[in-house]
Amino acid sequence: MSTAAQIPHAGTTPVPALALRPKEAARALGIGERKLWSLTNAGELPHARIGRAVVYPVRELEAWLADQAGKAARR
Repeated sequence: MSTAAQIPHAGTTPVPALALRPKEAARALGIGERKLWSLTNAGELPHARIGRAVVYPVRELEAWLADQAGKAARR
């Protein structure tokens, strides 16, 4: 996820994104936006609110996904 999420800047090297907006996060996780919001509102998915904006920290999403994969493997 972290290598694909980059912020382009004119005339400079792209900067890795620290957080994703909802559409980007849903796409990165391979889920729909409704499922993303469901997980967000249930407090199951790591996110941060900056004013009215909701963002999803890339590193925390990666850790959350790894944890979910580990839980699925233990079943």
